[in-house]
Amino acid sequence: MTQSAPDLRPVLARSQDRLTDLVRGLDADRLTRPTPCEGWCVADLVEHLLAVEGRVAALPARGDVEGLPTRLPLPEGDLGDAFAAAVEEARQEWSDDAVLDRELSPPWGTMPGRAVLGGYVMEHLAHGWDLAVAIDEDPEALADVAAQVLPVAQQNVPAHIRDEDWVPFGPVVEPAADAGPTEQLANWLGRTTR
Repeated sequence: MTQSAPDLRPVLARSQDRLTDLVRGLDADRLTRPTPCEGWCVADLVEHLLAVEGRVAALPARGDVEGLPTRLPLPEGDLGDAFAAAVEEARQEWSDDAVLDRELSPPWGTMPGRAVLGGYVMEHLAHGWDLAVAIDEDPEALADVAAQVLPVAQQNVPAHIRDEDWVPFGPVVEPAADAGPTEQLANWLGRTTR
């Protein structure tokens, strides 16, 4: 009997909650700060995160993210509320257990929804680290989750594929001896952290 991958919706929810808390703490001054994402300030990163939530929400019904934006303009009004609403929409779209076993096509291939969630947990953790570092918040707030995700990232995003056009990560960066799990994940995904 084949055991299926776990239901990562609760883990994704934790990473979404962390991002929501970080976005709620933003003000105009923080939006212009640089992030570890090369060439992106905080506003650019949040535009991308809004699009990520849109992609997470769209996948169950559409089956793919073809043609969906990778960045959305910052909304008028309260940015934290807008991000929280995007997260809630994504959660609603994944609320049916059947989605976990449906074949879906995120940018990195076609796979069951369970596996798709693993990729989005990794993306949320990495960008949560980026945002936390940029705005001087605790980048290791989800270290327990990052410790579980790091070996999966090392297996599924190996160093030898970094030159492929479809891989959005730079070369692996050697982590500092005292790097926490989230920083190590960021390093594995190509971020220079120190």
